[in-house]
Amino acid sequence: MSIHFDLNDLVAFCAVADFGSFSKAAESVHLSQPAYSRRIDKLEQALGVKLLERTTRRVTLTAVGREFERKARALLDDLDSAVLGIRGHAGVRRERISIACVPSSVYYYVSKVLQLHHAMYPRVRVNVFDAKANEVLAAVSQGEADFGLSFLGAHESDIDFVPLVEERFVAACRRDHPIAALPCVSWAQLAPYAFIAVARTSGNRLLLDQALVGARVRPEITYETQSGTTLLGLVEAGLGIAAVPAMAMPGPDHPVLAAIPLVEPSVTRKMGLIRRRGRRLSPSAQQLFELFDTITPSQP
Repeated sequence: MSIHFDLNDLVAFCAVADFGSFSKAAESVHLSQPAYSRRIDKLEQALGVKLLERTTRRVTLTAVGREFERKARALLDDLDSAVLGIRGHAGVRRERISIACVPSSVYYYVSKVLQLHHAMYPRVRVNVFDAKANEVLAAVSQGEADFGLSFLGAHESDIDFVPLVEERFVAACRRDHPIAALPCVSWAQLAPYAFIAVARTSGNRLLLDQALVGARVRPEITYETQSGTTLLGLVEAGLGIAAVPAMAMPGPDHPVLAAIPLVEPSVTRKMGLIRRRGRRLSPSAQQLFELFDTITPSQP
C-alpha cells in the first residue's frame, strides 16, 4: 500500500484540530495560509475522506476527522517516544497536552506547577480545561483530557486516582476582618457575618452542605456566585467571608486576604491526579503528570 502523505501533513492536521482556524494553524507550522490549505487538501485526497468542516468563522473536525486525529496523535507520540529514547531530550515537534482541573486548584497551585514545567519544557503547549468536578471527571474518562486534577474519581472503575493531599477548607476573609486574628474559627463563629458561597452546582458546595447537615449553627448566605474566583473577589472587596479549599487561597504574604482554619466541624477534600485506566500518556504528558505528583500543594 502506497502512502501519499508524510509526517508534516499529520502535524499540520493536528494543528488545525488544536486551533480551529486555518490562519492560526498555518502560523503555528510556519506556512502561508494557501500553502497550508494545499497541505490539508493533499491529506484529504490521499485518504479519500473529508476530515474537516469549514465555515467562514471556524473549522471543526468531522466524525472521521476526530477518529483520525486520535490515531495521528498516537503515531506522533510514538515517534516522540522513539526520539526521546535515542536523544534523551525533547522531541522534534511542538507537542500539545490537555489537562482538566477544578477551578479552585488553578490560580495558586496549577499555575505554579505549569510555570516550572514551562521552564523545563518550553516547546510543550498545555491546554487547561477548568471546569466543575464532574465535568473534569468526564473529560478524563472520555479521553478529552490527558489527565486531571480533582477530588472526584477515587471510586470510579475506569479511573486511576493518585492522591496528592488531604486538603482542609478554610475561612477566607480580609486581614482587617475580626476573625483574621484567630488561630482557628468555628462555623458558629461565622454566623454573625455576611457569608459568600458558590452555587449549589459546585462540587465544593456539595461537600460543605453534606458536612454541615445537622449543624446547630451555620452562617446564612448573603451572596452566591458561580465561580470561586468571583467569590474571592467579593471577599477581597470586603463584602463578606467565605469557606474555600486551602488550595484556592494565596500564601501568607498576601496583602489583603487571610486564610483561617475552619473547625467544628473540620471539612476536608482529597485532591488527586486522575487518568483513564489503561491509557498510555504521551512522553510530555507523562512528564507533566509526574511533576504534579512530586509537588504537594501548600496548606495555610
